[in-house]
Amino acid sequence: MKKSSSRTGNSLKNMIASLIGNFVVIIVGLISRKIFIRILGNEYNGLNGLFTNIISLLSIVELGIGNAIIYNLYKPIAKKEYEKIKSLMKFYRKSYHIIGVIVFILGISIIPFLHNFVGEVTIDINIKFIYMFFLLDTVFSYFLSYKRSILYANQKNYYINIVNILYVIIMNTLQLVFLFITKNFYIYLLIKVIMRVIENVAITIIADKKYPYLKEKNVQPIDKEVEKDIFKKVKALFLHQIGGFIINGTDNIIISRFLGLLTVGLYSNYYLIINSVQNVAKQIIQATTPSVGNMLVTESVSKQFDVFKKMRFLNFWIATFCAISIYVVMDTFIIIWIGKENLLSAVTLFVLTVNFYQKCSRYTYGTFKNAAGIFYEDRFVPIIESIVNIVISVVLVKTIGLPGVFIGTVLSGLVLWCFSYPKYVYKKIFNGSYINYFKETVGYILLFLLLLFITVMVSKLNMVNNGFLKLIINMIIAVVVPNVLLIVCFAKTDNFKYYWNMLKNFLSKFLNKLKGKKDVKI
Repeated sequence: MKKSSSRTGNSLKNMIASLIGNFVVIIVGLISRKIFIRILGNEYNGLNGLFTNIISLLSIVELGIGNAIIYNLYKPIAKKEYEKIKSLMKFYRKSYHIIGVIVFILGISIIPFLHNFVGEVTIDINIKFIYMFFLLDTVFSYFLSYKRSILYANQKNYYINIVNILYVIIMNTLQLVFLFITKNFYIYLLIKVIMRVIENVAITIIADKKYPYLKEKNVQPIDKEVEKDIFKKVKALFLHQIGGFIINGTDNIIISRFLGLLTVGLYSNYYLIINSVQNVAKQIIQATTPSVGNMLVTESVSKQFDVFKKMRFLNFWIATFCAISIYVVMDTFIIIWIGKENLLSAVTLFVLTVNFYQKCSRYTYGTFKNAAGIFYEDRFVPIIESIVNIVISVVLVKTIGLPGVFIGTVLSGLVLWCFSYPKYVYKKIFNGSYINYFKETVGYILLFLLLLFITVMVSKLNMVNNGFLKLIINMIIAVVVPNVLLIVCFAKTDNFKYYWNMLKNFLSKFLNKLKGKKDVKI
């Protein structure tokens, strides 16, 4: 009971810190993006998005070593085997330093071919010089960021989130001040590199202070069996890295190549909002990953499956609510935020919404899969997924334009939903039934589409002309309609009752603290 309580407490702290952190990132990001576009324009904005994608290509070199080592940290942390932890962390440090050097060399080697990624450019700027800032930002992280893993594996993600909040606020403030004064994009990027170094140093200091044994010099070599397991997982994770890049990191490259940097800039504005919402949802679910990792080595399968079902239900609720909110609110928000000329088509927005839902609703499966160390078994799945994605995206972008890029991503996701998750999570971890899996998954999808249709129909009744008032009404509709309908659908289920009782207990304790009483009940 004590372990379960500790896991819940850490997960709650991680969720709260993630929510606050992402809220700050969203607000600061929206303000800085608006000012950035006004000063430099959408083509610079597109360049930002494009080089972020190109640099993510280099992250393939990381091979997934971080995930493999974090998985191997769960057991020695649970058993307080400090010597094993020290050995793993030393191995992690050495690996990341080697990776940093390789990434730098590969990054430099890409420079002569940058023009193959970038479409037509009308701004007067040194593309290669700009690219170097993005490269250095990534390389410095490999040399300084490895101690994040010990905080993560110990369920102390909230320390990382607190540092990240300060990093975002200070970095964006400095960038905007210098942008106002100099209108110089090079200085803007230099500040980002410097602040990234400071952020990683701060997290390293916290890790050393929390776990002083990490600074000890008498570190034994990593156990051969553990090293063998890590390399086995790394071989599989390398394929996951390749697949992940093609699926998530090629959109801007395809758009730039076929539709131009300006379109990349327009999409980047939508991506900023969608990715911000996605990160909030992702952090809520993935904040529990270390706790799940701990649970998978300490609890029975029936207990694990019960937790999984509750998490999956919460994941569906969050994905449905967030996706519907994006569709209902997005256009009105874009008009107020950066102007009507920055709108994308209704078809593109719908495809982006469906893509958001299918990505967001699978976080629970990813959490359990990663926590269980299932990397090798489905190592070829991301390759198949990425081939489907790239082929469909390239074919459709030529025929129907921008929506085609994201239709490719949606359809490629079916590889996970129809094969990887039922076989390697639902069946392998919990010995569940394939029929039950597909009934629940399809049921959730159909319910999402129905609630989206109903909410959109209600929003069509909003005929207000005033932009701000229209936005507020749409936000109210997006919050009230889907959530009320979800309550109606699930009010009598055990999963809903579990979270409802949790909410009541939380509010009761909160009121007790406010009133200084012990017996306030809701």
